[in-house]
Amino acid sequence: MRAAASAAALERRALGVGVALAVAWGASFTIQKTLYLAMGVGGFLFVRSIGMCACALLLLWTLGRPVLPALDGADRFRLLWVTALGPVGHIVLVSYGIHWSTAFSSALIMALGPVITLILLRLIGSARLGGRQWAGVALAAGGVLLLVAEKLWKAGPLAGIGDLTLLLAALAFSGYTIGVGPLIERHGGLEVMSWTTLLASPVLLALTAAAAWRTDYFALPVTDWAAYAWTVLVSAFGGWLAWNWVNRVRGVGRTAPLLYLVPPIAALIAWSMGGETFTASKLVGAGLAVGGVVWTQRARVAPERRICPAPEAAVSHPPT
Repeated sequence: MRAAASAAALERRALGVGVALAVAWGASFTIQKTLYLAMGVGGFLFVRSIGMCACALLLLWTLGRPVLPALDGADRFRLLWVTALGPVGHIVLVSYGIHWSTAFSSALIMALGPVITLILLRLIGSARLGGRQWAGVALAAGGVLLLVAEKLWKAGPLAGIGDLTLLLAALAFSGYTIGVGPLIERHGGLEVMSWTTLLASPVLLALTAAAAWRTDYFALPVTDWAAYAWTVLVSAFGGWLAWNWVNRVRGVGRTAPLLYLVPPIAALIAWSMGGETFTASKLVGAGLAVGGVVWTQRARVAPERRICPAPEAAVSHPPT
């Protein structure tokens, strides 16, 4: 009896944490756009890399795991290319994409990650998509096209650069999600996350050093530094740790739908705090895109052969 009550209480706590993370990730798009204006994208990425590196070192020390893992040749190569895709490529692309686009469009396009992951899984032969899945893909793609078409119609061809960059960021993250699976199975998710973060840090620091040199960090107000701490500790590293815990308690299948809350929360915060406006075509496009993602994920995906991660696991991670 007590065990059942304790399990139910743990479930409720995990659900509460999952909803809180959805709110945090929805807010992070507006918060990051504010930081990009204050620091510049390069200046922000420089200090973000330092913060993420410190978090990774602290986590590895807590776990008692080595900073430089003893991996065989194949795993070392995989670790390098998934780092290039995820903690380097995805982070750079998503940062500039958010800066060039709007907070709501950014949240919506990044929510397409599960659909892109399923398409990649189909291309590499890990999953077979049926008619329902392809219908969801078409629905999501149509919604994004409607969203981008309105921007192009009103502001010209350059208006879609941010959204295109975000699509590339989502593609990079999906490739990372699939590629990192075997490493996570063999070495653990927290360890691999920390190792890729540490490997990415010197690359990001080198890429953004010039921008950091031009940034007057000492002139930034306390509110900007509080927002920076939010992006590192809540939206990024801490959010990943909490999300992994929620997945363990509730299971991937019951946790992943919480990510559907992120775009509407991002829309509400972008409207109330960022002054973003919403036209009828934008709302219709958003509805089609989110509906396509939901439809695609709810439809059963038939595996063709075992390539980690399994389709149901590969679509459950938030691209933040």
